[in-house]
Parts: sequence; structure tokens; C-alpha cells
Amino acid sequence: MKHILLVDDSATMLMSLKGMLEISGFKVDTAADGEAALARLRGGLKPDLIITDINMPRLDGIGLIREARKLLRFTPILALTTESQQGRRDEAKRNGATGWLVKPVGGSELLQVIRQVLPGA
Repeated sequence: MKHILLVDDSATMLMSLKGMLEISGFKVDTAADGEAALARLRGGLKPDLIITDINMPRLDGIGLIREARKLLRFTPILALTTESQQGRRDEAKRNGATGWLVKPVGGSELLQVIRQVLPGA
């Protein structure tokens, strides 16, 4: 079973995505911001995929991506955000993001992207 870490400061978004991913057969852990996610990763959590929002308090998604790359070099990281500016996408990519999805994203679209970046999903 593939393991996904979801990071978003919206409890509603976390609950919705977690439910959809679990129904699709994934093990899902969540974190409410980049700092919480980074603490989990530094504590030994090794997900197969990270999906993160960009705009969050304490540590934003770009900062999380940058720091997570130091710990998990090859783990795919998807940014799932309301941001659609090309500059932010480029910044995320420079810091190690694998892909970028703009909210709202449909369940089938999200699963299709997950299958592209996560072999065997």
C-alpha cells in the first residue's frame, strides 16, 4: 500500500482528500502546515508521495518542498494549490516540486497525476 503525506492548512481540504485517497487504497497521513509536516519527516516518516498546499502559515509549501528535498531526495512532491501564477510554479520546481495542480482538482484528475508520478500506485 502506497503512503501519502497530505499537507494543507484547511481541515476541510485535508478531510476531503484523505477520504478520497483512502477509498482509492492509499495510506494517508496529514499535517496542518509545513512545520508540522517537516517535524513528521524529521521524525522518520517516509511517505511514497507528498502533496502540499503552497500558502500556509509557519512554513509555506515552497519552504516545505525545499526542506523535504534535503531528507527525501527522490520522493515525488506535488503542489496542490489555488496559486496559478507561473512564477510560483517555477519557484516550486526550482525547489524540488515534481508537479503542480490547481485547486479545485477532481478526484479522477488527482488520481491520474498520482499514478503518473508514483509507479505502482
